[in-house]
Amino acid sequence: MNNDLIFSIANVSVLPGWALLIFAPRWRPGPTVVAPLIIAGLLCALYAFLFASGLLGGAEGGFGSLEDLAQLFSNPTMLLVGWVHFLAFDLFVGAWEVRDASRLGISHWLVIPCLLLTFMAGPVGLLLYLILRSAKSKALSVDSASGED
Repeated sequence: MNNDLIFSIANVSVLPGWALLIFAPRWRPGPTVVAPLIIAGLLCALYAFLFASGLLGGAEGGFGSLEDLAQLFSNPTMLLVGWVHFLAFDLFVGAWEVRDASRLGISHWLVIPCLLLTFMAGPVGLLLYLILRSAKSKALSVDSASGED
């Protein structure tokens, strides 16, 4: 399977998870099983496979400097690895946003813009959600175990 096909399949594979998070947040398997475990989990497995393939394939570069990173991502397989990384983590974060908002009683209508931004620009969407969360819960903690949110 070539990188272009894997790229296309990976892009399409996250759409059902995002659709569930946006349009069916109260369907419990969506934010608790389908999005984070099945879809993001499969992307994580794909990531591990591609990462190992890229390294075993002799990808040059690394994470020590911006120049090293640019060299690493000049390898198409390693660039795909980076993209799959974004897809998996953004979906996992989106699922957490939905579960957390539900637990805190935050209206899903307010979470949707956060989800859209998390899908398109991961950290910006997470930042918006954290601002919303802080405003609604009057707390900065993201520790769901404490009960003192």
